[in-house]
Amino acid sequence: MIAAIALPTTNENTTGYTIDELAAKTRVPSRTIRFYQSKGALQAPEIRGRVAYYSDAHVERLELIAKLHDRGLRIDAIGDLVKRIDRGELDLAEWLGVEAEMQTPWASDQPRTVSESELYELAGAQRPGLIAALTHAKLVERRGEVYLVPSPALLQTAMKLEAAGVDLDTATDASDVLRKHLGRAVGDLIGLFTSRVKDGAVDVNESGKLFETLRGAGPEAVRLLFARAMEKALRDLIASGKMASLSAHAKRKRKTR
Repeated sequence: MIAAIALPTTNENTTGYTIDELAAKTRVPSRTIRFYQSKGALQAPEIRGRVAYYSDAHVERLELIAKLHDRGLRIDAIGDLVKRIDRGELDLAEWLGVEAEMQTPWASDQPRTVSESELYELAGAQRPGLIAALTHAKLVERRGEVYLVPSPALLQTAMKLEAAGVDLDTATDASDVLRKHLGRAVGDLIGLFTSRVKDGAVDVNESGKLFETLRGAGPEAVRLLFARAMEKALRDLIASGKMASLSAHAKRKRKTR
């Protein structure tokens, strides 16, 4: 992954390029070059008289910016990164190694495009109206003659819940609740780890080992904490008498159908 961003050795240009020549060589519009300069991502040119001249170093920097853009970095982040590299505070190859570790997926659950028969097989059930119900619950998106399943694992979980008496819309709403609160929790955790790295309490020198450990320990910690929280909440529900009330209400509803 690091090798993919390695820059080619550029033949030295001894006279330099005007901004229009640099734009033609790199296929980066002049206004974009000026924008990169304003953000600190591109070093200033050499001024000779009234004309600004750019060197092969600018060509290489523009190639680096393009590749960092492709990796999802915003221009402000790129500007900060290259400033640290220029000051000798950061090694590009080392940073790319950390970045590669951070972008390694934590979950094997990936979106899939399937046919109708494959969708039924994935769902583990086939009945009239199932595809419409899955689409309404946003577990499936129709794309012409095929179906996009954003999360096969969530789809299968929702089907298991439906078999136990939980309708698909409720299952989807439950996943939205979890997603919202887990998103906040993850944001808080990132803030915690960032502050502790700055304090020196968390060592990121062996980033590969750290992120590998976090990928295993993180989901396990969430599973354990969630399980304990659910156990307590369900015990409290029973102790409050609400569970008996809900069961009686459900029984009356079944009789009136």
